[in-house]
Amino acid sequence: MTAVKSYAAVDLGASSGRVMVGRMTPDSLELTEAHRFPNRPVRVPEGLRWDVLGLYAGVLDGLRAAGAAAGGRLDSVGIDSWAVDYGLLDADGALLGNPVHYRDARTEGVAEKVWATVPAPELYTATGLQYAPFNTLYQLTAAASSAQLAHARRLLLIPDLLAYWLTGEQGTELTNASTTQLIDPRTRDWSYDVAARLGIDLSLFAPLRQPGDPAGTLRAEVLEETGLAGPVTVTAVGSHDTASAVAAVPATGERFAYICTGTWSLAGLELDAPVLTEASRAANFTNELGLDGTVRYLRNIMGLWLLQECVRAWGDPDLGVLLREAAGVPALRSVVDAGDAAFLAPGRMPERIAEACRASGQPVPETRGEITRCILDSLALAHRRAVEDAQRLAGHPVDVVHVVGGGTRNALLCQLTADACGLPVVAGPTEAAALGNVLVQARAHGLVGDRHAMRRLLARTQPLTRYEPQGGTDRWREAEARLATR
Repeated sequence: MTAVKSYAAVDLGASSGRVMVGRMTPDSLELTEAHRFPNRPVRVPEGLRWDVLGLYAGVLDGLRAAGAAAGGRLDSVGIDSWAVDYGLLDADGALLGNPVHYRDARTEGVAEKVWATVPAPELYTATGLQYAPFNTLYQLTAAASSAQLAHARRLLLIPDLLAYWLTGEQGTELTNASTTQLIDPRTRDWSYDVAARLGIDLSLFAPLRQPGDPAGTLRAEVLEETGLAGPVTVTAVGSHDTASAVAAVPATGERFAYICTGTWSLAGLELDAPVLTEASRAANFTNELGLDGTVRYLRNIMGLWLLQECVRAWGDPDLGVLLREAAGVPALRSVVDAGDAAFLAPGRMPERIAEACRASGQPVPETRGEITRCILDSLALAHRRAVEDAQRLAGHPVDVVHVVGGGTRNALLCQLTADACGLPVVAGPTEAAALGNVLVQARAHGLVGDRHAMRRLLARTQPLTRYEPQGGTDRWREAEARLATR
């Protein structure tokens, strides 16, 4: 009888964290949730900060629950999270303050200062990253004169910081490092010229490591606190949650696009090489690094953040009721640009969406159902534009769109995406980031084969739903034209 291996996936999102347990044999994969905990940013006088100590406590609680679910023994632990943010350590390895949240206002106007030294086209050619105001490069530029950075001796991205606290070992995992705008996607190493011109000290970063590399073993104190039987290895995974999610796309061929849905929508292609053309930069596509030498060629779209903020403003009404109301609203009555940075900050989202529709001369959504439909239509339209643009810019046609992540639970959004793209949509798995995390650990321990074998296993073991396009692509082109003439 084949022994079952147990892998803990620490998967941290922008609004919650979870520790999942993947129980695996070479032919089976079962994922269960051991523990879920909130991730609530805190606004303090100096700005918006992550409660990273609260997150670490949630991780420890989750590992305790994961160990209990697995009979007290875990074969490995992997950590993934959102990108770009980091913690600074002093010479003794102590944390210098809570990490700054990427939605903090400190990077406003910073990009223009960077471009005065390294013009935007040069920066794109060197790093392949789309413009986003919160990229780590801009955060470090904004912090250049701060006392905290002056005292820092080490910078660890969020998953690497948590791994350091668990193991005492420091490293910089490559897929997440590629979101800093300090990595050359061609060499898969630091962009030394960019860093030097901007005065960024790359010695702050711990040595690079790849998904699948060992990242240490749990410290004795962690074993005692979690009740786990040691030794327990920590394995570097695709520590940017999108890298783990793309690893868990259950594609059966190469001609596919993916949309990783959640707070953000990340829509694009998996390629063998970056696309660094001026047309690609103008279209705001990014080249982030993935497993096995791949490139995640994608566009960031505001995602379900738009709906999450509306739901919060409305006092957390039942989402199912909202979606039923939205389904009854005429399609494409009003749309907004779901990639517009104007929607990045929290607060007043229903009013801001209404204002955007008014400014573009469209009917102004008033009811909750109308606003929800406007958001979902706008997201589907943004998905369409990203998938079409990616194919054109990369010369890489696709036959199917895979939707993974939290948005797979939203059947209306999945159907609208199929309609907008004019392509079948395969939705699932929902917990793609955690599954990709588990599979990279399992592969590092010899339990599963290459990336294609991982995907075949997912296609066999995970529930998937297929949505066929229902026509009407002319309506989507007309809605696209409305946004283009704003």
